[in-house]
Amino acid sequence: MNIDGFMENYKRAWETSDENLLASLFTPDGAYRNTPFAVQQGHEAIKQYWQRTKLQTDIKLTYEVLQRHATGGIAHWHTTYQVTSEDMFKMWAASTGTNMLARKPGDPLPRLALDGMAIVEFDGDGLCRDFRLWWHSRIDD
Repeated sequence: MNIDGFMENYKRAWETSDENLLASLFTPDGAYRNTPFAVQQGHEAIKQYWQRTKLQTDIKLTYEVLQRHATGGIAHWHTTYQVTSEDMFKMWAASTGTNMLARKPGDPLPRLALDGMAIVEFDGDGLCRDFRLWWHSRIDD
């Protein structure tokens, strides 16, 4: 696999909340680093982390590959989705370091936008051995 194929499958895995598809892109001990300070190592940890996408609907992901090379590449990505649960909202609010919104019980949940960069490194068989993400989020207006 190359960076283009990886990002297309990553897009499909996120838009369909398919943890098995996502895990299939990685080596058995592959690392999914969703922030510089957190890592999900191996298929089961990646699948467990991906469960949070089941709390999102109307997911749309776009990307642009910025660099390609034989063992990986770099991509800029942008995702928007509708938050569907208070738990997802709390995860997002905690990840931003602030509650960001003064929500009252019953207020509608927000639509979020994430914008980030990805660095992908493949093994000799074309599976991802290391996936590093940096991203920022905001309420999608």
